[in-house]
Amino acid sequence: MTSLIGGLVFCISFLALEVQATYRPFGGYHPRQHQADSPIVPRQTFQRSFQQQQPFQSVQQETHCKSRPLDLVFIIDSSRSVRPQEFEKVKIFLADMVDTLEIGADATRVAVVNYASTVKIEFLLKTHFDKPGLKAALARIESLAAGTMTGLAIKTAMEETFTEGSGARLTNKNIAKVAIIVTDGRPQDTVEEVAAAARAAGIEIYAVGVDRADMKSLRLMASLPLDEHVFYVETYGVIEKLTSKFRETLCGVDACALGHDCDHICVNNNSNNSYGCKCREGYTLNADKKTCSPGSLQNQNQNQNQNQNQNQNQNQNQNQNGSGSNELQSSPGCRARALDLPWLSTVPRASAWTTLSW
Repeated sequence: MTSLIGGLVFCISFLALEVQATYRPFGGYHPRQHQADSPIVPRQTFQRSFQQQQPFQSVQQETHCKSRPLDLVFIIDSSRSVRPQEFEKVKIFLADMVDTLEIGADATRVAVVNYASTVKIEFLLKTHFDKPGLKAALARIESLAAGTMTGLAIKTAMEETFTEGSGARLTNKNIAKVAIIVTDGRPQDTVEEVAAAARAAGIEIYAVGVDRADMKSLRLMASLPLDEHVFYVETYGVIEKLTSKFRETLCGVDACALGHDCDHICVNNNSNNSYGCKCREGYTLNADKKTCSPGSLQNQNQNQNQNQNQNQNQNQNQNQNGSGSNELQSSPGCRARALDLPWLSTVPRASAWTTLSW
């Protein structure tokens, strides 16, 4: 009996081992063995490879506005109160501003006036017409130290940079003249009169104050309305945040992209943020300035003249054919029948008077 039980136990154990070997769970996966056999992938490498395998792009794309052409002069304070690392922040801000604008001879031109107790024109509006050269010139600017002659800097910008000889464009071309002043202190000279003269000359002034900047002076310098032309940041470390604000202010509106009703071609007018319509070759813009008709303007005029002649002939025929009916309407009998209409007496006099008054 004992041997029989022992044999059964042996058979059952052997059968269990066979089942485990045949139907091993998770396909033979063993955590320790897997860790030993698989290479360790750093987390950063995994994230980078995962991003590379993404089959789609982010919905939010970086967009660049279509800026209106400007003659733009930066007037930057590099006095002793501006530490070297802070001045580097200012140059980064200027470079970021350049990135948001369309730079070129027929687009936006940029000049920089650097000042402390003295004033230095770093480069003129006619110097750089491409972004790489312009940004390289910005990187080479060095601080001047000493005092804060803001009024003298504004005067220099008005008289020596916003001139035709320095690259500024003529007033009749509707190119806006814009000055952006960046300062962190109180001016050591008078700014009210010279800023007023600059504004009277057509220069739009934005005043950016940092840290210890004197708000009263900023308001005396800036153009109206003040809430759109005076900015303040607590430190140079956050001055770059103003880039987006100026981007909204200085960028023109793509009127065609906002919607238009041109028949063929929409053309932006950047000088006043409007649009006009054009026609494709072989078509002419109609009098409504929106729709197009096939053929030249001369052919259209000929067709209009022909239509007018046809209308005149039709009117003459109608006058000749309608002479009998006119005699009928003028007869006493017709007038009597018209007056005997029963519904005529039911028309309120007030309604008739209102209609006549209108």
